[in-house]
Amino acid sequence: MPGDLKDGRIVIVGASLAGLRAAEALREEGFTGSLTVVGDEPHAPYDRPPLSKQVLLGQATADTTELPMRMDPDAEWRLGVRATGVDLLAKRVLLEDGEPLPYDRLLITTGTRARPWPDPDEAALEGVFTLRTCEDGAGLAERLAAKPERVLVIGAGFTGSEIASACRELGVEVTVAERGPAPLVGALGGTLSKLAAVMQRNHGVDLRTGVTVTALHGNGSFTGAELSDGSRVDADVCVVALGAIRNVEWLADSGLAAGPRGIACDAGCRAFNMYGIVTDDVFVAGDVSRFPHPLFGYQMLSLEHWGNAVEQAEVAAHNMVNPGPLQRPHLSIPTFWSTQFGLNIKSVGVPTFSDHIVIAQGSLEARRLAMVYGYQGRVTAAVTVDMAKALDYYRHLIETAAPFPPPPGAQDRPIAADITIPSEVPDPSVLSHGPTVALTGHLPDRRLTVV
Repeated sequence: MPGDLKDGRIVIVGASLAGLRAAEALREEGFTGSLTVVGDEPHAPYDRPPLSKQVLLGQATADTTELPMRMDPDAEWRLGVRATGVDLLAKRVLLEDGEPLPYDRLLITTGTRARPWPDPDEAALEGVFTLRTCEDGAGLAERLAAKPERVLVIGAGFTGSEIASACRELGVEVTVAERGPAPLVGALGGTLSKLAAVMQRNHGVDLRTGVTVTALHGNGSFTGAELSDGSRVDADVCVVALGAIRNVEWLADSGLAAGPRGIACDAGCRAFNMYGIVTDDVFVAGDVSRFPHPLFGYQMLSLEHWGNAVEQAEVAAHNMVNPGPLQRPHLSIPTFWSTQFGLNIKSVGVPTFSDHIVIAQGSLEARRLAMVYGYQGRVTAAVTVDMAKALDYYRHLIETAAPFPPPPGAQDRPIAADITIPSEVPDPSVLSHGPTVALTGHLPDRRLTVV
């Protein structure tokens, strides 16, 4: 490896949001060597959140979601080329076109893909969609614009709920099927998910909870589905919103610690190998990473958040071109937002890392509130509904490990704020939708005793 970290060859695999921001940050940090970005899609890096919002509503087209570049990172873009492996010893990335790509340092930002419907024949029916790529967005937007009789959405996580919201805004009838007890319960816990269920039904969504879809029907084209309760839904479009799969299969023989929950790395974004030893030349950022966070019990977090991809990419880029004592940790507090059924939901921290909650401001009845989550007596998260201005305050409480329930002044409720209720975080295995924050390691209430 060259002595000068600002020089040499850096390869980024994943022409994603994280990949682009890392490429820009490397140049901003003074990296002068050769930079190659490999991506399996033929497109330049583009933005995915609009695909379930503005694109479906016809307010934007899928081909206008390309991410703006803050600066030209002067990279060689190898788009439409799939990486098939990494040889850690020879320090090269293997590509499907057969040409090995040598590196001095490697950054992996391969992200996630939509979890497909498990039956390939049913998944291939015309009118069955997942929503992840810009082609998916364009195809689904076209079908919704043609005003189908009914859309079936399988899974009521954030993506499924946003799609259902877009359908209702377009005046299209929609049925949502969710295996868990309510929409968004995997991300927000029991209390707020009840509000989400009420909002969906108030907006005319045919919401079915506690059921699974057992079969999709059609003769070439999708015509309907059977549910586990014996009922049948007739529809002409089906959107499968069953969460995401991390793109790690290409690393199966690499010797890196890559598995279904992503690639494990340290707080400096350096990937672990399969023996738990940190590498010094392979880094990881974005949705495909799993990293420890001291504010959440050093649990390994897997986050599918836009902001996390940007912030982690910048930390990874900094650490790739600076020596050890100047390297910095990725410690930012997870945040995300969603707009659906006229509500603006914003979250800071990790709501699933909680045992109790308290409604600190507003009320469920008013549909405007700030809910604070705590774990073992300290604040770990907050979620606001149409009250985003309060979030900065709660972020500060999380960063300072403030006591839970929050002290007076942290809430505007006349009743005692120490009326806490269990947060009712479900076991993820009972949900249709994957959690947007996966806590790996112990769950707060399930300690493993090794005898």
